[in-house]
Amino acid sequence: MDSLEEYRHIICSIITEYAQIPYAYGDIQRHTVFDTKNDRYLLMILGWEEVRQVHGCLIHVEIIDGKIWIHRDGTEDGIANEFLNAGIPKDRIVLGFRSPEMRKYTEFAVA
Repeated sequence: MDSLEEYRHIICSIITEYAQIPYAYGDIQRHTVFDTKNDRYLLMILGWEEVRQVHGCLIHVEIIDGKIWIHRDGTEDGIANEFLNAGIPKDRIVLGFRSPEMRKYTEFAVA
């Protein structure tokens, strides 16, 4: 399997695992959105917390120029760590939610 296909498989597997984790409160559904043609992957949440609607993006990842860009990471431990544990090297992961100026101080790719 080439690295791009492997990255797609890893991203989908990890996001699917997160989608299985139930919320401790409220009636919150989790929806995976996988656009493998354009390499965009999301975990959306939708539901109700008492009288308040909950709707948002928990995870947003894209593959851009062969690198995994994490645009949104609402996980407790950090999805980048999950990618590392799955064998994706640090220089292939971009913390897109950090400013370009701050990315150079991380151990991950700048862009």
